[in-house]
Amino acid sequence: MTSQPIIVSHFSDVLCIWAYIAQARVEQLKSTFQDKIDIQYHFITIFGDVERKLATNWKDRGEAKGYSEHVKETASQFDHISVHPEIWIKNRPKSSTGCHLFLKAVELFERKNKLPSAASLMSDVGWQMKLAFFKECQDISDIHVQKDILEKLNLPTQEIQALMFNGEAFAELNYDLQLASTNQISGSPTFLFNNGRQKLSGNVGYRLIEANVNELINKPINQASWC
Repeated sequence: MTSQPIIVSHFSDVLCIWAYIAQARVEQLKSTFQDKIDIQYHFITIFGDVERKLATNWKDRGEAKGYSEHVKETASQFDHISVHPEIWIKNRPKSSTGCHLFLKAVELFERKNKLPSAASLMSDVGWQMKLAFFKECQDISDIHVQKDILEKLNLPTQEIQALMFNGEAFAELNYDLQLASTNQISGSPTFLFNNGRQKLSGNVGYRLIEANVNELINKPINQASWC
């Protein structure tokens, strides 16, 4: 049995409905395994250009209105989340990139101030962003909305925004994109385990994620995982 925490790399786009749905599974992982795992959060670009994505991918299916109906139908299958009736219609973000940049700044602030990793400040802020978008229909790509979220959580707005303006958060986001490319990550959310040998993407049930983590925790040293 390994004594080092298992690294779980979590890739997502904050505007992805499946990432919103899967947040509960991430929280359950943290609750179940605690210090036996180290969840590392990374971002990929699914909604980097919202208007063109909707105009192209949903051209024959109603564009923004059609995608809104799709998201609401998807969300209706899960009791633990809710979405706004005008999701993707009202206050539609232009891109998830600014959201991800903001969250990487939060992560840098957390790291620089040596905050307890178990608290996962970036995950908490990310969840508030998802709620603001999916449930409250706010444009979370707007820097003023991001500022309101920080103030709501009593976090230092100027310190965190400075990490966006000085280029540090850009470097962290670029690292995420390179990591995603290296590991051929294209779906949100994606869980990556075992130095990239195991990958679970999309709407994956919690028990399957848990089984992968258990296998890695309990496998004998120097023996390949059967997952």
